[in-house]
Amino acid sequence: MLALQLLLTLLCLAWLGVAGALFANLRRTRQLLDVPLDERDHWPRVSLIVPARDEAATLEAATLRKLADGYPDLELVLVDDRSTDGTSELVDRLADADPRVRTVHLNRLPDGWLGKLHALDQGVRAATGEWLLFSDADVHFEPDTVRRAVGFCLRERRDVLAMLPHIRPVSLLLDAALAIFLRLVVLGYRTAAVEDDEHPYGAGSGSFTLVRRRAYDRTPGFRAIRMEVADDLNLGLLLKAAGARCALLDGVGSASVEFYPSLGALFRGAEKNGFAVMGRCSVLLTWLGALGLLLFELAPLLALLLPGPGWLRVTGGIALLLATAATLAATRWNDRPLLPALLWPVGSVLFCAVMFRAGWIGWRLGGLRWRDTLHSTAELRAAAREKAEAFRVLRARRRPDRDPP
Repeated sequence: MLALQLLLTLLCLAWLGVAGALFANLRRTRQLLDVPLDERDHWPRVSLIVPARDEAATLEAATLRKLADGYPDLELVLVDDRSTDGTSELVDRLADADPRVRTVHLNRLPDGWLGKLHALDQGVRAATGEWLLFSDADVHFEPDTVRRAVGFCLRERRDVLAMLPHIRPVSLLLDAALAIFLRLVVLGYRTAAVEDDEHPYGAGSGSFTLVRRRAYDRTPGFRAIRMEVADDLNLGLLLKAAGARCALLDGVGSASVEFYPSLGALFRGAEKNGFAVMGRCSVLLTWLGALGLLLFELAPLLALLLPGPGWLRVTGGIALLLATAATLAATRWNDRPLLPALLWPVGSVLFCAVMFRAGWIGWRLGGLRWRDTLHSTAELRAAAREKAEAFRVLRARRRPDRDPP
């Protein structure tokens, strides 16, 4: 019992560091809406690259919002990745209606590639812009978002801008689970490290990552990360390793997305991230990570509810306040409803259940299934080793870009 009490005490004390780091990240992360709109005689061409696989339900509305951004020289590259639900016809119809839209239709997936990474790679090959903007098919832009982002990069001499979107609320239980996800994202996206040219940490966002084409061309491109499920994060790390100057902004009021339409969709959609990203393609690591996270999340409540000395209860109470404050702060920062955030212990259980399920499915399949293709654990690990070598080579020769705005 004493050992458990000491463990809970240490975990509760760790919440001091977690809350401190989270609030520091929130304080340092600027908002794109606060960026002034520049007036320029010439705006560089931006190629907005959108991969789409069976996105007929969401693609049209999101694409029209992107096209309504108002950027002076925008090219929208829609990459249809082997869709079977009418997305292919929708992509062609959107291209017929607007000359700014270019289409790429993919009918097969080469060996050794994840579907989305291959689609992004083919989109880059078709793009003609000086800047590349990567965004998912269901992301909505507000007017002037691209112009603010490009102006920010030109003025501050940044090669990469990742922007965290507003996550639209759906339902009480799903939003409680997403409150934990959002807290972890805010904690992991270390703005100061991202914007430090000498620090290796980089960031990307599947909703909005703007990249100078010249900076991208100094890397091996998506081929180096072709089997990475966390494609956005790995793109940011790849560019940073090559010397790109990066920035991270808050996108509330500029871009928004509905991550999942239901709790069931969260469990299904997070399979690949739970196993391949959090568990590094190991069922044991996935389950240990889920168990450790669950114990850490519930430590304040356990310290309060289990029999123990007074100092344990005091420590648990303080940790409970810190955990609640951190979750509410991340939720408010993303302009989401606060009630689900107050249910963060329930959200923690749901989030960890997603990880446990992902580990079990990864073990049962011997890998991960994404976009109707099964990728073996051995294949994923071999590609990860190749990626590590590519990163090592890039860091050895990295040269930060110092081009004028």
